[in-house]
Amino acid sequence: MLERIACGDLPAKPHTRFPGAHGLRYELCLTREGFDGPYTILYHEGRPHAFRTVGEPKREDDPGAYEVGLTRWHLRSRDLAGRRPLLFNQDVTISRCQPTSSDATYLQYADTDTLLYVHSGAGVVVSGFGQLRFGTNDYVFIPKGIVHRLVLEGDGHHFLECQFAAPLALPRQYCNPVGQLKMDAPYTHRDFRRPRFEGPIEEGIRRVEIVKQGLRATIEYDHTPLDVVGYDGTVYPLAFSILDFQPKVGRVHLPPTIHATFAARGALVCSFVPRPLDFDPEAIPCPYPHASVDVDEVIFYAAGDFTSRTGVGPGSLSLHPRGIPHGPHPGRYEASIGVRSTAELAVMLDCANPLRLTTAAIESADPHYDASFL
Repeated sequence: MLERIACGDLPAKPHTRFPGAHGLRYELCLTREGFDGPYTILYHEGRPHAFRTVGEPKREDDPGAYEVGLTRWHLRSRDLAGRRPLLFNQDVTISRCQPTSSDATYLQYADTDTLLYVHSGAGVVVSGFGQLRFGTNDYVFIPKGIVHRLVLEGDGHHFLECQFAAPLALPRQYCNPVGQLKMDAPYTHRDFRRPRFEGPIEEGIRRVEIVKQGLRATIEYDHTPLDVVGYDGTVYPLAFSILDFQPKVGRVHLPPTIHATFAARGALVCSFVPRPLDFDPEAIPCPYPHASVDVDEVIFYAAGDFTSRTGVGPGSLSLHPRGIPHGPHPGRYEASIGVRSTAELAVMLDCANPLRLTTAAIESADPHYDASFL
């Protein structure tokens, strides 16, 4: 996703003998897009493929599926305990998570990249790549296939979780031909935090829960699965604070895609952060009414006063389906004239394929939201 990094003990060349204190060390090649995309080679003390299955795989609970219809939705997601999927299509599943304890076993998502937005809370992602600290307002990216667990610190953890079926990456327009972030990109390489690698990790945990295509299986090792002595590649967990996103401001209102932060097939993640507003003396800073006929628009409200909305607050999540006009609430368009800055903090997803609602989404829905535009 970013530049290649190399940590720990490595042989001079891939796929060659690499002896350790207990015999040959083993490569684990973590590849994307077959063998044509980004990859990382991890070097394990033990055999990374030597595990046994514990019990039978179990199908994940059916979250329910409801059509969005012609309705504009406001979900009060902060009212939901635990991990509750809210919206999904073939490209992305959007969930609200309020964990109360650290993961007791390791976890591996075999077919989805994970992007967490940490609405509140702090902790560490522990993996074979080392320890990656995170805190409030961080994005945390965990590529598919990585064995990891979240170790929480303190209380009050609230996450927005997005699972992407296709590889998540930085938008290509931000990178030059050699993969370096351009000087006009909305962030720099220095803004992204990598794990701190200090060698093999022994936590006494031997089990890994693998999630794939709606099934959850438990496997068990005789040794720690985080027995990594070194790694080399471009696939690894990352953290990035939304507050380090560098917004662009125009003479008049710019479209939301100017705030693009991450991209995957069928989904674009955008970051709205505190910033100056449009500087033309005749500008209307409030977003204009629009009907996006090719995307469903999801906004997670994190903090501040969102220019175009009333009745939403931290933890609110709105869904405006394709082709259905939406825009500022009554009075907000006019009231924005002359406003010079905004303190809003929000995460937006534009989804190319129609989303569906889960039972949890229906349970947390504001029944008066669709009529609030009158």
